[in-house]
Amino acid sequence: MLKKGDRAPDFTLTDQYGERRQLSELLHDGPVVVYFYPADFTPGCTKEACGLRDMNQELIRSGLRVVGISPQDTESHQRFGEKHRLPFPLLADTDKTVIRAYGVDGPLGFGVRRATFLVDRDGLIRNSVLADFRIGEHLEFVNSAIADMDT
Repeated sequence: MLKKGDRAPDFTLTDQYGERRQLSELLHDGPVVVYFYPADFTPGCTKEACGLRDMNQELIRSGLRVVGISPQDTESHQRFGEKHRLPFPLLADTDKTVIRAYGVDGPLGFGVRRATFLVDRDGLIRNSVLADFRIGEHLEFVNSAIADMDT
């Protein structure tokens, strides 16, 4: 897994509405929280996505944006995003190219590790967390990123 100080690999993936999103373009608006999650509609991933949704106004005020990445297709992401009113892009990495580039592919290539990265405007990873089953650690990580941006 990539760590603090590493350059975040740039990527271009399709979001839940069929729009191509490139990390380097997203960074023009400020730092980005990039979170990797195993699957749409699972209890843990739903809890994480809804937690980030509930923090969205604080994220925006602090200048942060969020993007989620998982291997499901855009149709699955669209249903998931609409059902839970998610205000941020969900990107489809169906061949897991970006997942592998960030070092969060699951054991033996199965699944995806739950990881969250804070990427600064220069494309460097300012911090990260890996906690497969501890959703709260990811939400605490994002709250800390918000607090850091506000100082």
